Amino acid sequence: MTKIKAVSIFIAILSLAGCAGSPELLDLIDQQTHGTSKTATQAQMVAAVREALNQGNARAVKSLGRRDGFMKNPQVRIPMPQNLKRIDQGLRAIGQSKVADDFVLSLNRAAEAAVPLAKDVLVDAVKRMTVKDVVNIVRGPDNAATQYFRKTSEPRLRKGMLPIVSSATTRVGVTRSYKQMISRAGPLSAFVDLKSLDIDSYVTRKTLDGLFLLIAQEEKRIRENPVARTTELLKLVFGGNG
Repeated sequence: MTKIKAVSIFIAILSLAGCAGSPELLDLIDQQTHGTSKTATQAQMVAAVREALNQGNARAVKSLGRRDGFMKNPQVRIPMPQNLKRIDQGLRAIGQSKVADDFVLSLNRAAEAAVPLAKDVLVDAVKRMTVKDVVNIVRGPDNAATQYFRKTSEPRLRKGMLPIVSSATTRVGVTRSYKQMISRAGPLSAFVDLKSLDIDSYVTRKTLDGLFLLIAQEEKRIRENPVARTTELLKLVFGGNG
């Protein structure tokens, strides 16, 4: 099954879903489950949905896991940690904006370096999908698949990504930028609880927030594609005469 077909089939299924209680969708799923379709099986339908989701996830990972994937996307750019805002404001007030900007840049570079790890974890989550999972996603809200990935994959992603982020923060100079910023802050640093800041955990959390945001956008994009483009595939999957 080609990637184009997989995406189109998922669009068709989602479009036919309409609402959570769609009897047409339930009938179609029932047909697939009991093998009454002449041209498509339950396995093919589930495989098509899996492939479509894999494509959406891969696009999200690719978009973020490259230079400026975080830094130049205002939706996911990692900002100055909240407990460093006072230092950030103080530096900018005395003409030291570049010091603060360099630190923020290093945070985003670390995220860009770490996010490719997510691809294999998300692929595994898709492989583990049951028929029930697929039906729940089809019948669920616009971010049902994203909720599934967050539930099944976030703990594993967080655990696997943290050491990658830690390595990346060292490689891209986060610690160096941080120390430089604090040294330039002077007396301002006395008013901030610097010991409470775990930079690696902060970057990991923000990396995952950005990743799931883009996955949700990809899911929404798939759901909103025009049904008109999938006529031939609708016949293939749902027993048409094509």
